[in-house]
Amino acid sequence: MGHALWRNRNWRLLWAGQSVSVAGDYVFDVTVLLWVTRVIARHETWAPAAVSGVLISAGVPALLIGPFAGVFVDRWDRRRTMLLADAARAVLIAGLIPLSLAPVAAQVPRAAQLALVYAAVALAASFSQFFNPSRLAVLGAVVPKADLPKASGLLISSMYTASIVAPPLATLVLFGAGVRWALIINAASFAVSFATIWLLRPGEGGPAAAASAAGRAGYWDEFRAGLRFFVTSRVLVAVLVGLCVTVLGAAAINALNIFFLQANLHTSASFYGTTGMAEGIGGVLGTLVAGRVMPRAGAGRIFCAGLVLAGLAIVGYSRTSELAAALALLVVIGVIMGVVNTAGSPLLLTVTPQQMIGRVRSVITPAMYVANVCSTATAGLLASTVLRGFRATVLGATFGPYDTIIGVAGLLFVAAGVAAWLPLRRAATQPGPS
Repeated sequence: MGHALWRNRNWRLLWAGQSVSVAGDYVFDVTVLLWVTRVIARHETWAPAAVSGVLISAGVPALLIGPFAGVFVDRWDRRRTMLLADAARAVLIAGLIPLSLAPVAAQVPRAAQLALVYAAVALAASFSQFFNPSRLAVLGAVVPKADLPKASGLLISSMYTASIVAPPLATLVLFGAGVRWALIINAASFAVSFATIWLLRPGEGGPAAAASAAGRAGYWDEFRAGLRFFVTSRVLVAVLVGLCVTVLGAAAINALNIFFLQANLHTSASFYGTTGMAEGIGGVLGTLVAGRVMPRAGAGRIFCAGLVLAGLAIVGYSRTSELAAALALLVVIGVIMGVVNTAGSPLLLTVTPQQMIGRVRSVITPAMYVANVCSTATAGLLASTVLRGFRATVLGATFGPYDTIIGVAGLLFVAAGVAAWLPLRRAATQPGPS
């Protein structure tokens, strides 16, 4: 199966282009945060607010544009949509290069610099709302169903790998060569993605044109049809709940992990980076495992079992008191979540017709964004107010604010996995829709 996948020219092009593009994205994300913190807002009391502005600029398009982009993605030719999005993002990022040059920056007020950075980030994220659903549809079009688990795992493995390599690489590039080179790298990564998509051959099982019915109904009729299709599918609703729970848990851990590290693991905050690296390494391993076990076990069963196991591992992580044990559990959590994330795309592509993929993805993306924001805000608020100074002893075990919140997040994983079992246990084992 694996050899057949790599003989697929369209798949090789898609994987190569997206691997380079994702790596460039991670480098850009880290670079922008460092650029704002260490250059534009250096020594300013409002630097944290400036960094928050970058995160808001990157996230808001998922909420404002994401829900409505799906209809257009389903109407338009997916390959052309991806090409346009890549070209636009390359131009946007390249447009920031002059601002990164000291002589130009010296002539531009800091407020204007921030506004230009925010605008470029927001516009690039807006084009991503069209690109990402199109990429999912193209994946389903160029890869046979039997190879989808392995293909999905390889794409997600590239993302995990980039998340490990990009932060130190971006730091090295920024302080060693300057901001402009990090921007050049990201703009070039979009150019590589553009070139590989351009070389895709639709006549060889490549991305299909938009559905033949596109344009016959009004926008809102198609929007409501997509929403109705989603909410009446037990599989899609179960996948959405599972994905949102994983975001809830991950966001809670990310928001509190540095405090957990110091208060529960009694370790310096300087080790914070190792926690993300441990989970990323586990994620890479998990995606490789998923491609082998999913064809036999079924994506639905893997998804549900993974949620339960990840939840139990997170609960175990919340009870650790030593760094070594915590890192080992984070690797385990990463492996399991790599498997769960890999199962998501095959599940969606199995139950969703090609002409509905854009609208289905446009329900999931904003929901996950809302879950991320709500979880981050709730975890921080609880730790700072209601659970501040919280201490309790149950059966000899002591609970504090951070481990309690993380432990509850783990229990939510378990509950979501159990609830999703019935609708998902046979999913991705039946022939997909045409």
